[in-house]
Amino acid sequence: MNEEKEVEEQSKPLVLEKLEANHADTLLAQDESRGTVVVVVRKEQAYAVLEYLKTDPELAYTYLVDVTAVDNSQMESELIQFDYARFMVIYQLYSYQGQCRVRVKVPVHENDLSISSVTGLWRAANWLERETYDMFGIHFEGHPDLRRILMPDDFEGHPLRKDYPLQGRGERERFNFDKQNV
Repeated sequence: MNEEKEVEEQSKPLVLEKLEANHADTLLAQDESRGTVVVVVRKEQAYAVLEYLKTDPELAYTYLVDVTAVDNSQMESELIQFDYARFMVIYQLYSYQGQCRVRVKVPVHENDLSISSVTGLWRAANWLERETYDMFGIHFEGHPDLRRILMPDDFEGHPLRKDYPLQGRGERERFNFDKQNV
């Protein structure tokens, strides 16, 4: 039994070992799926965790692959597990040094749709956060230019939310295809 536990501990990815050692109070959940480590962290400490993942010399997650979100409003198990946080902001990171990925998920409640911007860590976050804002309505505090990027400025709603109608709200009929909608 002890040998199995030793083998299990030895096979734990470095990123999980370091996060458990330095940010244990921040971790809400952790998993490894298809070669990608997945961690769920508290919103208040998300920026610090992401900064640590980027700047730690052994980890060096210097490439921000994506920032997006998921609307968990129809997934009861996810809602219960994370204190009924409707949205999950997701950061996909890659380390060229370690040639590995990590997915950082951050629960965001509907009554406080804001999270710190990571544009200070990764310039690529600029447009990725704007897209997440446009599609889900999540505000990134400290973002240098948070405005719609895919939908027209006068568009009402956030199309990737689960409560947005599948057929839309009649915007196709009102959308001017002859004019540029910038």
